[in-house]
Amino acid sequence: MSNTPLYLVPVRSRQAKEFVRTWHRHHPPPAGQIFAVGAADETGILRAVAIVGRPVARHLDDGTTLEVTRTASDGTRNANSLLYGAAWRAAKALGYRRLITYTQAGESGASLRGAGWRVLARRPARPGWHTPSRPRTDRGIDQIARTLWQAP
Repeated sequence: MSNTPLYLVPVRSRQAKEFVRTWHRHHPPPAGQIFAVGAADETGILRAVAIVGRPVARHLDDGTTLEVTRTASDGTRNANSLLYGAAWRAAKALGYRRLITYTQAGESGASLRGAGWRVLARRPARPGWHTPSRPRTDRGIDQIARTLWQAP
């Protein structure tokens, strides 16, 4: 899509989840969230969303850290970078000290770098989350290496 001017807009949970359902390449909407933010064009059409919630990894859920658990875009240029920056400003305004997210192997992280985020760690692929004591269904995201990013 062209380099359309974008504006930050509030997005309700239901609307953010529906946008993710429509536009995200490989994940369904997350179960919960602390807040969501959107990017709309000059006509008010929603072009991208970011959903921010508690960290998925228990050891990172320290009460001062949030995680961007989903972003989705219709392909509008610079939308995700705008949202990553806005999510960090909002998290800081709410008193949080850290904001993280992950990318999967094969994703460049250009939007994160554009928003000033930095790589914290590279996580190897996991064989899966299923264990005999806690059976889990494979959601198609196992065995994919990930990169952990942190806001500036």
